[in-house]
Parts: sequence; C-alpha cells; structure tokens
Amino acid sequence: MINAQLLFSLSFISICFGKIYENVAELAPLEYDFVIVGGGTAGLVVANRLTENAKFSVLVLEAGVNNQDVLDSTVPFLVNDLLVPNIYEWNYTTTPQSGLNGRALPYLRAHMLGGCSAHNLMFYTRGPKDDFDRYAKLTGDAGWSWNRIFPYFLKNEKWTPPTDLHDTTGQFDPSVHSTHGMNPVSLNGYAWPFGPRVIAATKELPDEFPFNLDMNSGKPLGVGWLQSTIGEGKRSSSASSYLVPFVSRKNLHVLLHAQVTRLVNASHERGKLAFGGVEFLQSAKARKEIILSAGTIGTPHILMHSGVGDGRALHALGFHSLLDLPSVGQNISDHVSVGLSWSVNSTETLESITQNATNFNEAFAHWNKTHTGPFVDLGITHVGWLRLDPNSEALHQFPDPSAGRDTAHIELIFSAGFSRRSASTPQGHFMNIGTVMVTPLSRGSITLNSSNPLDPPLINPRYLTSDFDLFVLRDALKRAQRFVTAPVWKDYILAPTVNIGNFTTDELDQFIRNNAGTISHLVGSAAMSARGARYGVVDPDLIVKGATRLSVIDASVLPIVPSAHTQSTTYIIAERGADLVKARWT
Repeated sequence: MINAQLLFSLSFISICFGKIYENVAELAPLEYDFVIVGGGTAGLVVANRLTENAKFSVLVLEAGVNNQDVLDSTVPFLVNDLLVPNIYEWNYTTTPQSGLNGRALPYLRAHMLGGCSAHNLMFYTRGPKDDFDRYAKLTGDAGWSWNRIFPYFLKNEKWTPPTDLHDTTGQFDPSVHSTHGMNPVSLNGYAWPFGPRVIAATKELPDEFPFNLDMNSGKPLGVGWLQSTIGEGKRSSSASSYLVPFVSRKNLHVLLHAQVTRLVNASHERGKLAFGGVEFLQSAKARKEIILSAGTIGTPHILMHSGVGDGRALHALGFHSLLDLPSVGQNISDHVSVGLSWSVNSTETLESITQNATNFNEAFAHWNKTHTGPFVDLGITHVGWLRLDPNSEALHQFPDPSAGRDTAHIELIFSAGFSRRSASTPQGHFMNIGTVMVTPLSRGSITLNSSNPLDPPLINPRYLTSDFDLFVLRDALKRAQRFVTAPVWKDYILAPTVNIGNFTTDELDQFIRNNAGTISHLVGSAAMSARGARYGVVDPDLIVKGATRLSVIDASVLPIVPSAHTQSTTYIIAERGADLVKARWT
C-alpha cells in the first residue's frame, strides 16, 4: 500500500495549535481560576464554555498526546487502526470476566486530545426521552429531564449535509436538529448499495422492524439511518469543534503529557473538604474550582488516590481517608455486544477495499483529494432499537431495567461488511449485524490495584453476571436472524459465517460468552444522586458530595448507562455542567 501517512502530511492543511503546550516549563506560574483534569469529550467542552468569560482563566491537563495530524483519527474509515494497543490508547484491560468464560477484554480509552470523541466509532445517538426523565427522577433535579436537556443537544449539534450531497429526504427529521451548534453531525457520506436493502427489509417486516425516520427525536424504537459526528468527510471531535477554533483565547491553556495523579492541598471550608490544586509532574493551583473530566475510569482513580472513596478500602492500601464516599468506583454499567455475519452475492462491500490494496489506495487518494468516497464513514449504514416482547420470560423473571416503553433493550448495527482485516476475518464479501444489549442489570466496579497512582486500576464490569443480560443477547441474535428472512435478502445472502440457528440454548450461551465484547460505554463510577442521599458521588449540580470547589463533569456521573451510544450524552453533560459551574462563579 502507499505510505498513507506521508500522503496525508503532504496534502492536509495543518492547524495552528497556539495555546496547546507540550512542555510544562512554558507555563508559569501554574495558577488558574479553574483546572480541568482531562482534555477529552467533556473536558474541552467545559474549557470552551468557561473561557467565553474573559475574566476566567482555565488550564486543561491532558495526559495523552496531541490529536493533530493523527490520520487514523481524522479519516473515519481508518478508525479501527486506532483501536489497538498504541500511544493513543491507555491500553487498559479488564479483569478476567466470569460471565465471559474467564476472558479479559481490552478496554478502549483514548490517550489523546479530544478523548474518546477522537477515537470512537462516531455514532450520534441521543437515546430515549425516558432515560433523561429517569435521571431527573433519580437525582431530584428536573434540569436533567429530556425537555430541559434538549436545548443542549441543539447547542452542541451542527447538522451538516453528507459529503456526496445526495438527497436525504426521508432519512432524518430536520425539526429535531440544529444547524447552529458546535459539533458537525451528518448522515452517511457514501451510498453503500447495502443501505437501501436494510430499508426495504423494514417495509417487508414492519411489525417487528418498523422504520424510524429519526432515532434522535427522543423516541428511537425502530430501524433508521445512522447519524455520525462527521463533517465534510472528517471526524468531528471535541478537539476539532470546541478547541481548535477558540485556541487563541488568552485565558485558555492546554498542557499535554500531564497525567494527574492526585488532588493536593486539602483543607476544609465551612465543614466541607476542599482541594487547592492537582499534582502531575508538577502541581497546579485552582483558585475557584477543580473539575474532574478524566472519564469513567480516570475520574474515580484520581479521587481514590486523593483519599476520596471507600474509607476502609483506602485504609487497606495505606491511604488516609479524607472523605468517605463508598460509591466511588462502584455501580458501573456497560453495553455488551456480539456480531453475526453472512456471505453475500455482491462485490460492493467493505471487503472490496479492505481486501484489495489497489482499491484501498485509490479510495484513500480520493479522500485525500476531495474528502469524499468510501473513506468518509465506516460502512455502517443503519441502527435499530428494539424492545423485548412484553410477554418475554425475562420480563417476568426480572425487573425491567429499561427507563420506559420507548426505551430499547436491544441495538442492531447494520454494516456493509468487515471494516477491518484481521487474521480471523474470512475471505469474501459480507454483511454484518452487530447485536448489543443496552439495558444491563449487571454492575461492576473500578478499584485501585495499588497505592501507585501510575498503576492502572482494576476494571471489573462483571459482564453477563445477570441472566437477564444473557437473555437479551440471545433474543438479539434471534432478531438479527429474523431480519435476514425478509425477501429483499433472498438473492443477496449466500450463507451465515456461523450458523447459530440449530444451536441449543446452552450452545448459544457458550457462543455468546466466548464471543461477546464491549463497545466501551462504561458509566456510573462517580454517579449522581439526589442531594442528601447517602449513596452516590456527586449531587445533581455535579459537585462531589461532602466537598466544595470540586466537581465531576464526564460520563462517570450517569447513574445508569443510557440506551444509546454515550458520546452525545457526554457532550450534553458537559454543556449543562459548564452552565452550572458558571452560575456558581458569576
């Protein structure tokens, strides 16, 4: 293949990062109104919104590297090359999972500016209205309800036409989108022929797989066209949307390679714990507030190393407990997925690129010149959201973990083939349906591995430890099989790569446990709860319980994982969180 990185470097217009620093020596003194720990999806939103006030000074401490000119992050089609051990990853691994027959999974977390928005699969899914109304009920704060949160979706989103400018009539509902926000969002920019077949199947099997014009209306049930954080053929991230256009602000500094190990200079103010600064290679002082935006793994890790967490567990590792909050790192929930694939009677699939060096190089050169063609997306055309049958055995045996009747238990992800070539990928041409269990009952934890803050924590999501979760994945796989019985697939599908149709229940369970993975939507390790509740980590205003001038603004505050990909929700937590911070200090 051609040297894609060289070609990219020669033709891509570099962006000047004037206030992004690689060397701490360039910043002195390290004293700011606000110190934000983490330059990821949430942290850069908060930094942007706080520095709208010229009187506020903000320092963002990012442990990872710059995302500038990282080809695999910029070009949507190449994202899978990021999702392997590399310098752009924290390279975490879960503990061995009993529900996965003892397998330990790599756990993807970005180690770069923009965080996971710079290396995720770019799905833009808001989830159901029900999820947000439940967050409002759990926290006692109507500000987290759908109607109150919805304006933040519009504040974040900048609806953008797809790059090939095809007619998108009937593919989305303009009334629920914004063209004036920050983060470009679009429909598929390349018209894979597989896509219209998915829509045809919804017309042929409308009772089980109804067409949904726009899953981001608050009522996602059904099958609809995928929306992604992509604009003009390139990934849009918090770095490209919230930082780069505003990086010249004099009151905003971003420091890379600055892994925060703990909060320092503890004191008490009006009976509450306060920290005066953060420690990395050096220390930085926060005059007003420290904001933890280090993510569902990083945030509790820093809190516990600072003496905030379960007092008995901290004492066992030799820490002095400053604030006994047993919920830190507990109650985490995540999504689990299993994929099915079928060989197809077509050459217009992703394999035409991934298995052919000439086609790959031509497609990349075309993107490099025009930012159009198959490299503008992942080849994932549609997403479906489905509920279990109301008479399902699982719903009689277990409390329904969904937030309401418009909330899915199952996600289906439709793809025009394998987007990544590996040793286990068969030769040929394929279609894929990923099945995801999105309302888990299983709960896990993030705990400390040692007293060394540079050691990774123990990540134990306890996948599939609830039989309900296993039941949902069984049902999801059967739904995928039924979807391909629609007449439109008759002359298209040749054979399944794994025929699970004749599996016994035990065989199907073993297939799931041996093949299930995660799409990295972990939440809950610093969860919101009602003010005054004896559980939880932060109050509804995102201030750490029992503390002052310390808040958490990232996906860790969600008490239950939403029935959606978490990127959009994380942006909205950050937008509202920034408003809450500004209200405290203006």
